[in-house]
Amino acid sequence: MRRALFIGRFQPFHNGHLHALRYILERFDEAVIAVAAAQYNYTADNPFTAGERVEMIKLGLGDLYSRCYVIPVDNISNNYLWPLHLLSYVPRVDTVFSNNSFVQELFKILGLETLETPVLPGVSGTMVRRLMAEDGDWESLVPSSVAEFIKRINGVERVRGLLKLSVRVQGERF
Repeated sequence: MRRALFIGRFQPFHNGHLHALRYILERFDEAVIAVAAAQYNYTADNPFTAGERVEMIKLGLGDLYSRCYVIPVDNISNNYLWPLHLLSYVPRVDTVFSNNSFVQELFKILGLETLETPVLPGVSGTMVRRLMAEDGDWESLVPSSVAEFIKRINGVERVRGLLKLSVRVQGERF
């Protein structure tokens, strides 16, 4: 049984994440999806809770969900210890997928294979959140089941409100 680790914030789960997980599951028996920065929510960059992100991932994966573990993991400030911290929350993995060279190096120190995550051009969490805030076509960038979930929890309004608050706070002098 070969198992790969895929780490992300999933703010929100989008078609790029789904594309990457399809790629991973073509090559591995199972995927462990680490929902990083689980302690952050209700901010402009992290509008959704860890629980909401877990639900989005399950909805977005559909039938692929049966081959995945989805585990929220809080971040810690010590970069050297962060991979050990994360690995203590998840089942054993053989390979780590990441496009962040620093993250790759941290896991290589532990002797794990690291591979590049395939990217779907033009799709990112930042782009989805920006389009939500600007009343753009964000729905085409996420699985339809995820779009319905986000609407059901008033996620678009939350993203807009948090972005306005963030801009207002950044513009004030302290």
